[in-house]
Amino acid sequence: MFYRQAGDFKTSYRGDIQTFPLKQDRIGYYLVLAIAFLVVPFLLNDYWVSAVILPFLIFAIAALGLNILTGYCGQVSLGTGGFMAVGAYACYKLMTAFPEMNMFVVVLGSGIVTAAVGLLFGIPSLRIKGFYLAVATLAAQFFLVWLFNKVPWFYNYSASGQINAPERLMMGFAITGPNASPAARYLFCLVILVALAVVARNLTRGRVGRSWMAIRDMDIAAEIIGVNPLKTKLSAFAVSSFFVGVAGALFFSVYLGAVEVTEAFGINQSFLVLFMIIIGGLGSIFGSFAGAAFLVLMPVLLKNIMVGGLGWPTDIAAHIEFIIVGGLIVLFLIAEPHGLAQLWRIAKEKLLLWPFPH
Repeated sequence: MFYRQAGDFKTSYRGDIQTFPLKQDRIGYYLVLAIAFLVVPFLLNDYWVSAVILPFLIFAIAALGLNILTGYCGQVSLGTGGFMAVGAYACYKLMTAFPEMNMFVVVLGSGIVTAAVGLLFGIPSLRIKGFYLAVATLAAQFFLVWLFNKVPWFYNYSASGQINAPERLMMGFAITGPNASPAARYLFCLVILVALAVVARNLTRGRVGRSWMAIRDMDIAAEIIGVNPLKTKLSAFAVSSFFVGVAGALFFSVYLGAVEVTEAFGINQSFLVLFMIIIGGLGSIFGSFAGAAFLVLMPVLLKNIMVGGLGWPTDIAAHIEFIIVGGLIVLFLIAEPHGLAQLWRIAKEKLLLWPFPH
């Protein structure tokens, strides 16, 4: 009744191909942004920021990056944790070497460094694909973690091997360090997430995105019709690594403040981001957000129910969490390979036709 295409006229091609062609979708999008920027900062506390909001924002950026590579370009990667580590250590080196550098520039510079590293490790994709490419990126994961552990220059020769984020101010508010307020940290990550989501959406809908999808669907046919596989695959690795590097920089500097590479950026991080895009939906911007929200909120909900409500031991609750996540991944792969994004599309299609039968 309220969700209809009838009467929503377009008078230009630009209006017809916009991201949200339906008026209701545009209103909902701007309403969500208004609430996120103008309401949520006044409701936050340390628990919600540390346990839910910041992990969701940061992992959504990482999921966007991996979805560009795996969902849109079809190049399987198991090295997300390692590339997040590159972004984190690049951020640390920039923060310590250039104390006066703007924090936005530091984060974007970390993403650029990670993109360069991603280009290097993306070279094998020109000759291998599928399972063999996954193994190659898995090797990159272990190599990068080993490198940051064994070369003291990366952690400024610290005796503990740990890196700590110095305090940085934006518009007079601390966004890193022990004095950073929850609202300032939240808004900083939110601005970066919204900007990168807009960039990802426009890239995937343009010529570059169509080239990625052509390589994903059938690389030989794509090459025949004029798509350059070298440029296309390497651009996907570079853009994906940029997003993941930005996520790693924020994960270190704004969220944790101090990290040790093996604990913070191990293989578990790579699988976690991969599970996010599987459950959320491969080849979908919305799926990246849905998968990140699901895998960040679900453990918090289960912990509050099983530990806080039922009084179960935390180790049993953690094991049950693993069982539920594994079962859901298997369920989505069998029943709905396109994940939560496809369920959302189906719901919207039914709303457009309701109350008439589909």
